[in-house]
Amino acid sequence: MEIAFTSTGALPVDWEKAALLGRIDLGDGPTPVIVRDGRVYDMSAVAPTVADLIAGGDFDTDAGADLGALDDLNLTPAAEGKTRLLSPIDLHVVKASGVTFAVSALERVIEERARGDASAATAVRARLEERVGGSIRSVVPGSPEAAALKAALIEDGMWSQYLEVAIGPDAEIFTKGPTLSTIGWGGEIGIRSDSTWNNPEPEVVLVVDRTGKTVGAALGNDVNLRDFEGRSALLLGKAKDNNASCSIGPFIRLFDENFGMDDVRAAQIALTIEGADGYRLDGSSSMDQISRDPEELVRQAMSEHQYPDGFVLFLGTLFAPTQDRDEPGRGFTHAVGDVVTISNPKLGALVNPVTTSKDAAPWNYGIGDLMRNLASRGLLGHTKNQGA
Repeated sequence: MEIAFTSTGALPVDWEKAALLGRIDLGDGPTPVIVRDGRVYDMSAVAPTVADLIAGGDFDTDAGADLGALDDLNLTPAAEGKTRLLSPIDLHVVKASGVTFAVSALERVIEERARGDASAATAVRARLEERVGGSIRSVVPGSPEAAALKAALIEDGMWSQYLEVAIGPDAEIFTKGPTLSTIGWGGEIGIRSDSTWNNPEPEVVLVVDRTGKTVGAALGNDVNLRDFEGRSALLLGKAKDNNASCSIGPFIRLFDENFGMDDVRAAQIALTIEGADGYRLDGSSSMDQISRDPEELVRQAMSEHQYPDGFVLFLGTLFAPTQDRDEPGRGFTHAVGDVVTISNPKLGALVNPVTTSKDAAPWNYGIGDLMRNLASRGLLGHTKNQGA
């Protein structure tokens, strides 16, 4: 399924003031670009990859080649012979933080208690909300109050590993997918063909350089399989890391005088799911409800770890769909043909159709392929980042 790209439908509402960083393929390979005032600038003369461009810190479009107006490029996610819009990241490690909102914490506990059975979730949800719904929303993770709540829940036999990362001192930080495996705007997102309970996770994604400095943000979909993770947390890798299971885009909005971390903290993320069967679901995630500050999540991601090419960090979501789709009491799950739109006024809109991971375009372009392509184009050797 191909979706038409337009600047008015995909870019921030204040795009005239935004500095947007991303990647396109003009036919010869991935190219880092910056979008300013609706025009696209090829930055490969400054740095061959987005990771190197960020490390060098040179976002001056005077050093780039003007490719023309964004809408004139006829961007598309995957058609040969046209300009492809790719995921805006390349060499970055793809990290994610989970259970960062109270509501999502309760939903993870429900998955665990229901053992991945959607039909059992309603009864578990009612009991858990009655017991801890209000208190978990107000407690500060790692605080003495959190420790007291933990002790009370253990005594009641209601403690969970998900509550541990929701209100304990250590955040859940995991690797979402391999480097270069993310898909961008318009690409098909994949759900495992053997999953029967799953959902999108609309999130803000921070982009962090090799020194730990956050340089920008984008929208992301941390596709989640509730049945797999609900059966066992040890299935997290299978629930999270599958072909086409992670999308980011449409561009990275760079931090500057017009956009920064406070905008991330205040962001309202809207979600729309439109099914080929006429089904529609609207949801939202409010970043001001997050339990841990984004900068604290970045700090924990870098604790005793290094990322020489930088990393991106999904911040988690408040969205946890409980609206029934097919059968009463079974909640929401995806159907092939759904179109997921994640949007925010200052970050634009990320649109992805849904298919299975088996039927999605295979991931067959790795780091070696990228290096060989850049070498053949004569782009290696001039990056400003010459890290040790």
